[in-house]
Amino acid sequence: MSRHDERLRLPLWWWPVGLAAGALLAAEIHLGYPGLRSWVPYLVVLPIVAALLWRIGGIRIRVDIQVDGAELWVDDAHLPLQHIAAVEPLSRDAIRAALGPDLHALAFVVYRPWVHGGVIVTLDDPVDPTPYWIVSSRRPGQLAAALNSRSNAESS
Repeated sequence: MSRHDERLRLPLWWWPVGLAAGALLAAEIHLGYPGLRSWVPYLVVLPIVAALLWRIGGIRIRVDIQVDGAELWVDDAHLPLQHIAAVEPLSRDAIRAALGPDLHALAFVVYRPWVHGGVIVTLDDPVDPTPYWIVSSRRPGQLAAALNSRSNAESS
């Protein structure tokens, strides 16, 4: 069961811009060669660009509730909610300030500039050296509420 689930997809206008940039790069590699060599750069570069756009636009954030505990999943990384000390939603300006010069070197950051909000999750795990997670979210209030309600219920 999932209490919160979202994908941080790319804006649609990034696809034509990215593919056009890939086509431009393939044209630079092509440089007027005749025959088969003229199509090879397009057959190689454009699928790579599409795969990169798909990958960076497919980050999934979810709060899963299971019998043995609840976890925050950010793409492949996961965090048991029992190790969360505090959760705070961040606005666009607050997330930029949090990513500024005061950012801790060991912080776990999943930031997408096209998403205008996020959360900061402060950890309370003596084994983990990571002090906090900063995660982009389109619905930071809902994500913070899902994390707070579940972590408060587990700590009681």
